[in-house]
Amino acid sequence: MSINILISYIILGFTLAAPIGPVNSARLDKGIKNGFWHAWIVGVGSMMADGVFMLLVYLGMVHFLGIPIVQIFLWLFGGFILIYSGLESIKNANTITLSYSRNKEPLYKCFLTGFMLSITSPLSILFWLGIYGSVLAKTAQTNGTESLLIYSSMIFLGLTFWDLFVAALTTGFRKLLNAKSLIAISIISGASLVVFGLYFGYQGINALWS
Repeated sequence: MSINILISYIILGFTLAAPIGPVNSARLDKGIKNGFWHAWIVGVGSMMADGVFMLLVYLGMVHFLGIPIVQIFLWLFGGFILIYSGLESIKNANTITLSYSRNKEPLYKCFLTGFMLSITSPLSILFWLGIYGSVLAKTAQTNGTESLLIYSSMIFLGLTFWDLFVAALTTGFRKLLNAKSLIAISIISGASLVVFGLYFGYQGINALWS
């Protein structure tokens, strides 16, 4: 097993987590508001959801997610979670201060935010089942099934590196900002979550009526 191949799978995991979306918006928002640990915990929650998707692929349960009523539920529920999270972010923007306090928001709530945003996002589901499923199939074809667990672990390691990177970035970035900047960023992050939520809701209603 080549070390270069293992590194390539770590990079794959890192890049899979990088696109800006609901989870990364929430991660930046929590990190800028409260610091490193809150941003990191959002990512941990998201990674747990990613692990569920990876397990589903392993168990061959992809077809269950192809059922129309399941897709409609995911779009609508995902939209609700996003809109709620975004409005909460906007509503609480004025309470942000530059002083770091671990007790501002319980860490378990940040974990649940990351988990729920990821597990209910149809885009995350399609993204993981599509890309990870194809990677899994290619790996099995070229290297055999005995290597699947190792390569999957490398992808997960890449996700962990991204989570640590964003958490560290928000902590360092936060120190360069003043209170008004933090409030503005929080409102923008919240608004982006609401936009994602409205898009998900639109897709769900559209699928329901079709």
